[in-house]
Amino acid sequence: MQSMFQKTHGVIAAGHEKTAEAGAEMFELGGNAFDAAIAAMLASFVAESMLTSAGGGGFLLAHSKENQNILFDFFTQTPLQKKSLHEIDFYPVEVDFGDAVQSFHIGLGAMAVPGNILGVFEVHNKLGKLPFDVVASPAIHYAQNGIEISEFQACILKMLKPIILASNESRRIYAPNGTLKTTGEILVMKDFAATLTELAARGTEYFYSGEIAEKLVKDCQNRGGYLTLEDLKNYQVIQRKPLEFNYRGHTLLTNPPPSSGGTLIAFSLALLSSIDFTNIEFGSPHHLQILSLVMRLTNEARKNGYDAYIYHPELAQNFLSHEHFQPYKQQLKRMVNKLGSTTHISVIDSEGNAASVTTSHGEGCGYIIPGTGIMVNNMLGEDDLNPQGFHTWLENQRISSMMSPTIVLKDGKPEIVLGSGGSKRIRTAIFQVISNLIDWQMPVCEAVESPRCHWDNNIFNIEPGLQQKDMTNLLLDNDTKLILWQQKNMFFGGVNTVSKTTTGVMEAAGDSRRSGVGVIIC
Repeated sequence: MQSMFQKTHGVIAAGHEKTAEAGAEMFELGGNAFDAAIAAMLASFVAESMLTSAGGGGFLLAHSKENQNILFDFFTQTPLQKKSLHEIDFYPVEVDFGDAVQSFHIGLGAMAVPGNILGVFEVHNKLGKLPFDVVASPAIHYAQNGIEISEFQACILKMLKPIILASNESRRIYAPNGTLKTTGEILVMKDFAATLTELAARGTEYFYSGEIAEKLVKDCQNRGGYLTLEDLKNYQVIQRKPLEFNYRGHTLLTNPPPSSGGTLIAFSLALLSSIDFTNIEFGSPHHLQILSLVMRLTNEARKNGYDAYIYHPELAQNFLSHEHFQPYKQQLKRMVNKLGSTTHISVIDSEGNAASVTTSHGEGCGYIIPGTGIMVNNMLGEDDLNPQGFHTWLENQRISSMMSPTIVLKDGKPEIVLGSGGSKRIRTAIFQVISNLIDWQMPVCEAVESPRCHWDNNIFNIEPGLQQKDMTNLLLDNDTKLILWQQKNMFFGGVNTVSKTTTGVMEAAGDSRRSGVGVIIC
């Protein structure tokens, strides 16, 4: 395909080879970082359809060459009205990560209002350079002609089997012969190819008020879902001012409230900034103890001053204030002295644009809108998105998310772009990679691939490679259970990361835990 523009130099990291290639193709055609991000997003709905979809939601954090910073919030919205619980199709399934099992809820009653489609169009209209049909063409090609299922995708299909096999429409895509597709087989999504072609031609009305909306609403009415035509018509993308904070001389931009992940990352890094790593060895028991304490104290602070105030207009300011933060910082010093399904795309171009975009449909609710190839999200069935309990959500509110697309600026220019999938582990994964890059001065690939840990609910999970032979020297509370994983796992996130130095050198690292890929267009 020819373009009127000259090739753009850029770098992209994403969760699948085809996702990254779609973005790289936009650079070859002269597009900017936002064209690349949008093309990659759409491609991920095919190449990573077990993790994200047009029926999900997400966030895109943009830094433009004009030094404009915008957080596009197109995450899912709670419905306008509730129904009695006996009318709702809502039930639990368990997903086995190997060394840990996590419970999720699915069914039509787990669906929140989707935002990915409107988000894609709004970002393109405001910041894109290439025509939308050009940006959508790689995803349409993948869906129409199929992609080969990788070992990682086959693993995800197996993990999500109860969800994948929950409907006839889903079985036709992923198990057309009665058994789940596996490594090396071709995944085709012809219905989605046709849907995306129509969307490119007709715009967002086709999804939010046209034939697709009518099909979705009819099934919700008849089969136990909340969504109405008013829910879809009223949905809007919200442009927010990113949460901005400083960490050891770097300016970090991330997702602000009502989403939770960015503010909690800021809190964790503020705690970590009080630690001098000069005489501490990476991965040592001392280092791991510090990380576990920071994660634990952040969780305590979240319970004491965050979850109950998600929609308060000054939440981030109050949560990160000296008065709220200082007791946890002092507690950390005393202790130290005492010694899920989401995907991410990171993009930087040579013009000075940067995009960090995280999208998800949760695990999917098991329902595909008939004839579209679009599985809808199960965000009302994610326990970490509903910390006060299922069915307690407020009507017509943007759901708070752990998604934390992040951009690190140095002297006002994008230096690092990163983000992650991973449900509850998103913020701890990003927090550790930022620390690896800034505190430990690791190259991007090493920072992403270094083993991680995660503390939650008195369980401390540790990947192999973090000096496990010395774990007997790790001082933990008596009520903390230690789990030593036998291999790296997608449980610990997928932090796809790109960087650009002040001299223009670009790096990209896709997280191998989720088969991530990095591409540099020189």
